[in-house]
Amino acid sequence: MPKNSAGLLIYRFRDGELEVFLVHPGGPFWAKKDLGAWSIPKGEFEPGEDPLQTARREFQEETGCVVEGPFRRLTPIKQGGGKVVHAWASEGDCNEAAIMSNTFSIEWPPHSGKSQEFPEVDRASWMGIETAKQKILKGQVPLIDQLRTSLINNSKQV
Repeated sequence: MPKNSAGLLIYRFRDGELEVFLVHPGGPFWAKKDLGAWSIPKGEFEPGEDPLQTARREFQEETGCVVEGPFRRLTPIKQGGGKVVHAWASEGDCNEAAIMSNTFSIEWPPHSGKSQEFPEVDRASWMGIETAKQKILKGQVPLIDQLRTSLINNSKQV
């Protein structure tokens, strides 16, 4: 059974251009990766949990920002590793310079017997669509495409 994850794709218009809010995963494995490493803020949910509530909670835990909605459901996508991502788009704002993320612990360095704590998200950024499509995990690019199509169909300038 594939794992399920839920997240929010937050967008805004700045100087007439569409921008999306993405986060970079924290920890040593992602420290030197940029292109193809960013993501929408998201987290796993269990059967019976409300995916939208999970998405809202995860966004707040990973950024410190609260998004009120309204939320537009996007078609779920399957990432390369098999995880299914359920996402909602919402127009909003979040100060990328002031994000506050929860943390996780892992043994680091490997086989050292020492545990270190790292932020789940080490940075965030507002990005134009083309930049975002280069920086986001390849499997999540369709979420950006869906957002753009949805906004065009609702006659906003994109």
